[in-house]
Amino acid sequence: MGDWLEMYAKVMELNYWASSECLAAGYDESAQEWVLGVDRAGSEVTLRCKALVFATGAYGPPREIDLPGAKSFAGEQYHSSRHQSGERFLGKRAVVIGSNTSAHDIAVDLWEGGAAEVTMVQRSPTTVVRSETLMDLAFAGLYSEPALQNGLTTEKADLVAASLPFRLMADWQRPIYQEIARRDADLYARLAKAGFLLDFGVDGSGLMMKALRTGSGYYIDVGGSELIARGAIKLKAGVEIKEVRPHSVVFRDGSELPADLIVYATGYQSMNRWLAQIISEEAADAVGPCWGYGSGTPGDPGPWQGELRNMWKPTALPALWFHGGNLALSRHYSLYLALQLKARYEAMPTPVYR
Repeated sequence: MGDWLEMYAKVMELNYWASSECLAAGYDESAQEWVLGVDRAGSEVTLRCKALVFATGAYGPPREIDLPGAKSFAGEQYHSSRHQSGERFLGKRAVVIGSNTSAHDIAVDLWEGGAAEVTMVQRSPTTVVRSETLMDLAFAGLYSEPALQNGLTTEKADLVAASLPFRLMADWQRPIYQEIARRDADLYARLAKAGFLLDFGVDGSGLMMKALRTGSGYYIDVGGSELIARGAIKLKAGVEIKEVRPHSVVFRDGSELPADLIVYATGYQSMNRWLAQIISEEAADAVGPCWGYGSGTPGDPGPWQGELRNMWKPTALPALWFHGGNLALSRHYSLYLALQLKARYEAMPTPVYR
């Protein structure tokens, strides 16, 4: 992968460093520059730059949980971010704690790899939407061959998708999920019969609003839901974990799951937590969380922000920016971020309005 990226960077005339890690960063007030300490293939180098952009995907560091007795576990255990392949666990009993995207993908991988038993532990309801249904109802009008034939290029579709104000977005999404619930009623009924906890968000606005508000709580179904519905992947839902023992996970209802592997698919922290690791805790606190817009729903407290927190716009720290999201968001908003950087390099006024 690194070789391919380096070749692509040369073709695009990009200054790209592989096998490199940013160890620390600080702002030089006198020079108005960021100073970075970077490990480049084992050698530490110093970089100075006028702008620092954290483009680390959509999330921050892994959100670890500390279960009573976890240190006594005799098998293997790790956060979902460290999962590589289910093939290593042929014939083993696996417990996946979590029920969102990573949990589904890893549970399916373990099942396909031949694990003797895979059990998903669901701690809270999940929004599940079949990939085909989501594409048909939510995106086909924008991103499809017919849309392209009608003159709606990808660039125009991105602009249309970005044009809807957040105040209106949830109301626009609800009818879509009402139709999704109708179309895929059979799948939802079978998941419910298996004990799976389903929802479409606290206000029925579905997956997209969860993604923007908290970046969690959903799964775009590409096969995992069917395995749960028919019992190929087992489910333990609505019961808190009491403790971990050397060879099992014990729940508060007294039940016990034998386990050789525990995967903690417990999500990720906000992107600003990278600042705590690389710059300082004070820097992370000064900037505050990324994503969400003050909707007042769980995980996205007010006050109303009007736009996404800290994304693609000036932050509380000088010349520090955040970029992230899925392909569509990255494709569209990277241009705006680049234009803001270019304006500053050209000393063009860029006032920020509240």
